[in-house]
Amino acid sequence: MEKLQDEELIERYRTQVGSQAAEVCLNELFARYRAKVASWCLRITGDVNSAADLAQEIFLKAFQRLHTFQGNSKFTTWLFSITRNHCLDDLRSKATHPQQSSEIVLDEIVDLRREKVSTALERQESEELLRMLIRESLDEMENKVLTLHYVHEMPLDAVSRMLGLTNQSGAKAYIVSARRKLKRAHARWKSRNEMPTRGGSRAE
Repeated sequence: MEKLQDEELIERYRTQVGSQAAEVCLNELFARYRAKVASWCLRITGDVNSAADLAQEIFLKAFQRLHTFQGNSKFTTWLFSITRNHCLDDLRSKATHPQQSSEIVLDEIVDLRREKVSTALERQESEELLRMLIRESLDEMENKVLTLHYVHEMPLDAVSRMLGLTNQSGAKAYIVSARRKLKRAHARWKSRNEMPTRGGSRAE
């Protein structure tokens, strides 16, 4: 598809509703602003764990209401208005119906799964161990990057844009650092908790 302005994409969508070409227009708008909307959600709610999910809900709502876009303002202004209202509604809903927040469980980290974190523990205990290692080992930015990439399945370049990472490797550097820290933390935990040998001393 040739590079079209947002408003041109919307007009093309309206004239071809129900066709594959119309679907392509929506996909292009989603690709352009997915990371930006997730970033807005993060700023408004302060909840990195819900930002990507909220962004999905907002795009669904925006596309359902696309026929109401009049072009009196930029598409991004209209989209931000929907984002703000949706996020504020979500915050009000959580305040009215509080739920116990759950910490992230990084089952998706392939290297850690291959290492079979504490094979002596049951699945639930293994997940609790991961949460403990994450709390003790990672800084806030590493936690955010891991959550967005592994839990919400955001591409690393989108994570870099969303979090404003300007270092050379972007989000990838935080992934590498976090996984290294988790492996070291797990090794220390394993060393502390290994069963004693027959002689009564702990295995080295």
